[in-house]
Amino acid sequence: MSSKKMSTQDGENRTREKGKLKKRDSIASRRSENCSSSDEDEGVQPHEKAIASGQPNPAYCVRNIEQHAFGRREIEIAEQEMPGIIALRARAKDDKPLKDAKIVGCTHINAQTAVLIETLAALGATVRWAACNIYSTQNEVAAALAHAGFAIFAWRGESEEAFWWCIDQCCTPTATWQPNMILDDGGDATHLMLKKHAAAFKHIKGIVEESVTGVHRLYQLSKAGKLCVPAMNVNDSVTKTKFDNLYSCRESIIDALKRSTDLMFGGKQSVVCGYGEVGKGCCQALKALGCVVYITEIDPICALQAAMDGFRVVKLNEVIRQVDIVITATGNKGVVTREHMERMKNGCVVCNMGHSNTEIDVHALRTPDLLWERVRSQVDHIIWSSGKRIVLLAEGRLANLCCSSLPSFVVSVTAATQALALIELYNAPHHRYKADVYLLPKKMDEYVASLHLPTFDAHLTELTDEQAKYLGLNKVGPFKPNYYRY
Repeated sequence: MSSKKMSTQDGENRTREKGKLKKRDSIASRRSENCSSSDEDEGVQPHEKAIASGQPNPAYCVRNIEQHAFGRREIEIAEQEMPGIIALRARAKDDKPLKDAKIVGCTHINAQTAVLIETLAALGATVRWAACNIYSTQNEVAAALAHAGFAIFAWRGESEEAFWWCIDQCCTPTATWQPNMILDDGGDATHLMLKKHAAAFKHIKGIVEESVTGVHRLYQLSKAGKLCVPAMNVNDSVTKTKFDNLYSCRESIIDALKRSTDLMFGGKQSVVCGYGEVGKGCCQALKALGCVVYITEIDPICALQAAMDGFRVVKLNEVIRQVDIVITATGNKGVVTREHMERMKNGCVVCNMGHSNTEIDVHALRTPDLLWERVRSQVDHIIWSSGKRIVLLAEGRLANLCCSSLPSFVVSVTAATQALALIELYNAPHHRYKADVYLLPKKMDEYVASLHLPTFDAHLTELTDEQAKYLGLNKVGPFKPNYYRY
């Protein structure tokens, strides 16, 4: 080939490359304006583009807005299995009980949460939403919400810096955004707003919190005299504890373990740390599939329940060498330590079902003498110099939300509870709630349950006047005193 032809061809190649670069730059520019990046840019955190372009208040920030159609289908599927929250939306949309409410949301962002977000909007609220977990966001659902006009700041695989940036986008007051309600899962939005936007925090009418960790932080604030607004402890409401914590975990723990590890459970030995409602659900599922199940507990009442349910109650050190699966469900910190993991058998699977990522001491595993090997999404092998390896799920974060999906029906119960708690705090007379932490009124728990009964064609028995008088109850409830243990 002559040098002239080569020169011409090189020039054409350069022209084509310039064209491709211009096209890529144009696409990147459009995405940057809306704070979205493609899946091909996994190494780039979407918020970096907003910061680089000097956008102080982007409308949303998601991984890839082009996934919105797929996300919308996910939301539509979830709606079919969430009858309670859909019924609440239909009943209350005309009354608009959340009119002018401006809600900061910080929860897991998935198809089920999207149904809640769209319900709150239908009831009159404006929302800005961030994720409470860096691994649990469904990118396509976040895209669908952003495409529908919601201020969503979340993507799967956020960095620590991006995590707080996203929450701050929701909490920061602006000329057009003055938040007056918080729906939290873990207490991070409450913590950031109190610390960084203390003046705006005083204008919050109420906080709704749904996790053990977040509730614990609220009670600490209350005890220290720093909680200047009323808060609703949804986590300990009957409809959250007895349904989401128990039934959801009973189904999703198996799904999470099978999807991530392909485990067969028959004959495996497992230990569940904590026998609260989450622990109970996990144990029921493992036992049903033929696992040998051990329990660790600090509470003698829960320990007695475990023993009478047929489980051996042990100290973790007593069984750590022989078990195949370790599951934490305590809400505490330092439950599984480096010392425990040193003694585990080769191939032991370790995961967390409690909210906080502090239950497994993952930080102690990030040392030069251990090799981390990513084998699947949210599945790491931690390899010792001897060749022994343990399987760690979701880097110690919530296994069911990071490695699988949740049963939509049970989430409908929780979502309806959250919505009612927001409505109650937002509309309550000024004197009804002081700056303290409250449980959801019993009547609301019963109402949430009643919204879901038609799905099962369940028919409630009605009290006669004589029966109601005998029991000292109102015929329409509430039917149990606050101290009743379901």
